[in-house]
Amino acid sequence: MTEERITTTETPSGNTHTTTTVVHDEPRSGGGTKWGLLLGLLVLAVVAFVVFSQMSDAEIAKDNAVADAAGSVGDAAGQIGDAAQDAGQAAQDAAEGVSE
Repeated sequence: MTEERITTTETPSGNTHTTTTVVHDEPRSGGGTKWGLLLGLLVLAVVAFVVFSQMSDAEIAKDNAVADAAGSVGDAAGQIGDAAQDAGQAAQDAAEGVSE
C-alpha cells in the first residue's frame, strides 16, 4: 500500500514550506536476485570457455596424431620400396650368376 503524507510548515515571518512524502509499505526486492543471476551467468560463461578451449585442445591433439600416423605410413612405404629394390637387385644379381 502506498501512502502520501503532506506536511506544511509556516515560519514566524509568514512563509510556508510544504513537504510531500510518499511511503511504500511493500518491501523492495530483486536486488539480491539480480546479483545472483549475474553471478550465475558469469560462472556459466567461464565454464563454457573452459569446455570449448579443452575441446579445441583435443582437436589439435587429434590432428597431430593423424599427421604423425601419416608420417609413419610414409616412412613404412619408403622402407617397403627400399626392400623391393634390394630384392630386385638380388634377383638380378642371382640371374646374372646363373647365366654366366
